[in-house]
Order: sequence, then structure tokens, then C-alpha cells
Amino acid sequence: MNKITLAGIAALVLLGNASSFAQATARPDSNQVVVPEIERREVKLPRYPSKDFAVGLFAGTYATQNFGAAAVVGTRLGYHITEDWFVEATLGQSKVSDEAFRQVLPGGIFTDPKEKLRYYSVSAGYNLLPGEVFPTAKRAKATAIYLIAGVGSTWFNEQRSQTVNFGLGGRLLLADRIGVQVDMRDHVFSLDLLGKRQSTHNLELTAGFTYYF
Repeated sequence: MNKITLAGIAALVLLGNASSFAQATARPDSNQVVVPEIERREVKLPRYPSKDFAVGLFAGTYATQNFGAAAVVGTRLGYHITEDWFVEATLGQSKVSDEAFRQVLPGGIFTDPKEKLRYYSVSAGYNLLPGEVFPTAKRAKATAIYLIAGVGSTWFNEQRSQTVNFGLGGRLLLADRIGVQVDMRDHVFSLDLLGKRQSTHNLELTAGFTYYF
């Protein structure tokens, strides 16, 4: 009798545990994370200016070989391809005097005492030494020293000559969009003014302001 009673009790316990397990698995988990359904909307990102383009004006001195130095003015348009490389187009104009030759040759070399010299060039530059200067203890200004070279053309005394230019320059950013630029370049082209064509080196030193956009 005792064996039958113990066996029955054991069977009832097993059935109870099985029923509890079945109920637990049938109920959803109360801790399950509910994923809400959110309606997506289009977000328009703000467009910030790249400031890769640069436009500027410059002035300085242009020393024409055999004719001395004179003032030069011009404009430039540039595009910064990367942090290191950039391209630049330049237009410049100066006036060359043959006063020194008029003291020796009657009538001089030019028709008028001063002859216009115009040039354009397309150049590529490389920022060789980018850095910073500190005008105050809490302010820093970006700077760069670069090498530049290119090709173009020069109009002088009714002659048009292919021109190669090369040199170096420095750039200082005064503000977020305003910079100061100093350039030293040698413009190499050939001329025939005294009955013989020769290659000339014409040194230029300029400074100007640049606006980035």
C-alpha cells in the first residue's frame, strides 16, 4: 500500500511540473523588447562652403631683362585640389620703359617711351611647408610656403612669346576666408628686340589679398 501511495504522489508531482512548464512556454515573455514602428523622414544636410576656390588681386614689381623694373598689377584665380596641391591662373600687366636705350640710340627701341607688357599663366603649386604662426598666446593663423611652376604667354612690343614661370611663395590666412599671398617668380621667354632672339629671365615680386569661397 505504501509503495502504491508513494508512486502515485510522484506521478502527481511530475504531472504538475509538466503542466507548469507548458504554461510558462505558452505565455509570451513579459521582458521582451518592443520595437516601435517609427515613420522615417528625409533630413536635408546643410551645405557648407568648401573654400577650395580662391580669387585675388596682387601688385608688385616686374623686372624685365635689359629694361629695368616697373610696377605690375594683376589678378589670380585658384583651386585647391587637396591640402597639398593646387592650380592657379594668373593675369598680369606692366609697363616697360626704354629710357636707358634712348640715351644711346636715337628714337630708342619702342615706338613710345613706354610699352605695355601683358602675360597670362596657368600653374600648379605644392604646399611644401604648411604650418601656423601665433600672433597672440591664444590665437593661431595657418600659413604655407609653396613651390609653383607653369606655362603661359607674354605679349610685349607686338611680340607674343610662350612663357615658362617658376618660383615660390608664402600664404597667411588672416581670417576664415581672407588671406595674404606673396610670390616670387621668374618668367622665362624669348625676345627679338635688337636683331637677335634671346631667352630672357624676368623676375617678379608681388603681394596681394586672396578671398576663399
